[in-house]
Amino acid sequence: MFKLIKWLLLLTVILGLASTAVVYGVLSLSLPALDGSGRSNAVVEPVKISRDVLGQAVINANSRNDAAYGLGYAHGQDRFFQMDLLRRNAAGELSELFGQAALGLDKKMRFHQLRKRSQMILQTLPEADRQLLKRYAQGVNEGLAQVGYSSFEYLLTGATQKPWQSEDSLLVIFSMYLDLQSATFERDQALIQIEQAYTKQMVDFLTQPSKYQAALNGSRLAPYSGGIPTLPTQTQHTVKSIEANQERGSNNWAVTGTLTKTGAGMVSDDMHLSMAVPVIWYRTQLNYMQNGAPTQVTGVSLPGAPAIVVGTNNNIAWGFTNGYLDTADWIALNDERKTWQVDELIALPDGEVENYSLILSEYGPVKYINKKPYALSWAAHQSYAVNMQLVKLEQAKTVDDALAVASDVGIPVQNLMVVDSQGSAAWKNIGGIPARKTPSELGVNSDDYSVLWQQNELQRPFVKNPQSGRLWTGNSRVVSAEDNARFGNGGYALGARSSQIRDRLFEKQTFAESDFYALQLDNQARFLMPWHALLLKQLKTDTTKNQQYITALENWQQCACSTSTGYTLVKRYRDEVINILFSNMEDELNKQQGTLKYVKRDLEPAVWQLINNKPNTWINPQFKSWDAQLHGAFSQTITKLTEQFGNNVQSWQWGKVNELVIEHPFAKQMPLLAKLLNMPTATGFGDSYMPAVQGRSFGASQRFIAQPGHLEHAIMAIPGGQSGHPLSEFYRAGFSDYVEGKHTPLLPQELIHQIVIEPAQ
Repeated sequence: MFKLIKWLLLLTVILGLASTAVVYGVLSLSLPALDGSGRSNAVVEPVKISRDVLGQAVINANSRNDAAYGLGYAHGQDRFFQMDLLRRNAAGELSELFGQAALGLDKKMRFHQLRKRSQMILQTLPEADRQLLKRYAQGVNEGLAQVGYSSFEYLLTGATQKPWQSEDSLLVIFSMYLDLQSATFERDQALIQIEQAYTKQMVDFLTQPSKYQAALNGSRLAPYSGGIPTLPTQTQHTVKSIEANQERGSNNWAVTGTLTKTGAGMVSDDMHLSMAVPVIWYRTQLNYMQNGAPTQVTGVSLPGAPAIVVGTNNNIAWGFTNGYLDTADWIALNDERKTWQVDELIALPDGEVENYSLILSEYGPVKYINKKPYALSWAAHQSYAVNMQLVKLEQAKTVDDALAVASDVGIPVQNLMVVDSQGSAAWKNIGGIPARKTPSELGVNSDDYSVLWQQNELQRPFVKNPQSGRLWTGNSRVVSAEDNARFGNGGYALGARSSQIRDRLFEKQTFAESDFYALQLDNQARFLMPWHALLLKQLKTDTTKNQQYITALENWQQCACSTSTGYTLVKRYRDEVINILFSNMEDELNKQQGTLKYVKRDLEPAVWQLINNKPNTWINPQFKSWDAQLHGAFSQTITKLTEQFGNNVQSWQWGKVNELVIEHPFAKQMPLLAKLLNMPTATGFGDSYMPAVQGRSFGASQRFIAQPGHLEHAIMAIPGGQSGHPLSEFYRAGFSDYVEGKHTPLLPQELIHQIVIEPAQ
């Protein structure tokens, strides 16, 4: 019997090793070759595609078009499946890969008809831009063809790799609109529903300006003075957890040369996005000739597009944060407004097709909100939404050159932060902004619709070389109070993060890259300090019962530090107070297919007004008094933490509760491959409302710091590797440096691979 068990165990091990060998064998077939040579009709002069020790793609070419081919080749080798998901997501074509499971998402995306818009915009682009996109697409397809075998994602789905087209690059830009601006019109919808279910006073109360305002000119919006609205009689039900929409945002700031030892301006940029494997950005350096002069641009590109998104040409350096201007309006339709229906055909696997009917109007696609028709006018639906003008930043010599380009660039509106080697620094909104003059967070009557929606706004505020030498943005209001009335609130961040960045910048008089990196990693919990004081005072009413929690709070370190249990208690307590106060409102909105999710970031001033004034109508029916309500919030905090992490308080440390988990999209469906596909888990080191933004799968998608003209100390840290192939030497390259806060160089290091593509003729 013992021998039988021994042989069975041995057989199990052998079979396990054999299956592992098969998996690795199949995967290895789709590894791209990173050394060699080839020929192509798509290049005019030889193109070199090199990789350094991190896998950074270094492209050497004789023209911008040949450089686009080389970048496309590298993207096609390393990131094609990611690119395919981006274009399919924007176009509403994921069902062809994933079947019925993706049908709901595809219908949501087809509402915007972005495939058709990409095709139309492509035809209107200048010939030079169409050639750039064509050469990039040729590079993608030839880089993919070099691999020879489909990647494992296609083997698992049974889908076919479809060639890259020029219009697909426009879809990739549209995918960023969906990621960065959907919350704007979702928030407007929620506010329309709140106004209809409650009152306009309730809308104003919930969205009142906060004390955290960090506009560059120091202006403040008028405080709310409308009083606390009476909440209708509440019904008793289980308290709902109100999900918070992830704040697609970023930090950036800059100083002029008066505050650096080199005399050059210095910029910092970290863009906050959802994190997955592979990470969204791709480390890139382009080297090419332009008008007889050499150009070198180093930064990150977005696989699927031929431009450097954030980076430097050593004359200027630039970065972005999401602008959150109001770029969308819901237009209320009456019976006289003409609408029509179109059918969108959604392909499924095995040739099946699902029909999706969409109602259109002259103002945009139509959706029913509380049984009333509204058309969505959105910047992404306009002809100026996407183009290739971002490439012009590569040729800018000064801050003034960059500012001149900003108004023409077709991307989701961003805060451009730019510095130059001569010491200047500036901010300006870049990207598509509708020229209509009266943005609205509520419904707009169709009679008040402006034809200026079809035009891009060219007149935009900017700030250059302020007297303080400091500039900052963090997704809150940047423009003056006066300009705010013109450009509107598209879902601004609360401002706590921007305020903290601003205040930190005024703590020093001279800056180096290490100072900027320390600010990117600043996790001091300034925003939560009032909540900490409130909870500690509450717990001290019963020191015997609450002693272990009091101890945790008194030692909370005032930061989102990995060992802080007190931080976890304060953060979760705030969430539960909001859940209790607004649970009935959330329930009411849910009945109308609505949610407070997109408004939750606005609620902080209203919450404190309620806590300080304790109006009776805002007591949840589960509780008899405000004190009971606040104590109940802490009881729920303890209950939920115990359910999630056990009853050992040490397991509630923030580093464990907010652990960084960056996963491959297929890992959850195939747990056995999770270890192979995912990044290693890392201890949590940040949170919301502070410069060091970090969630479980969300945070700084890159950390960039540069002084143009002095790039030897420039930094580009990324939470993942270059390649999307799990057997690649570059699959996780750079990840450990990112989580350890090391200064990963921006410039390429030792080149270890090279492909040369010669002209076919």
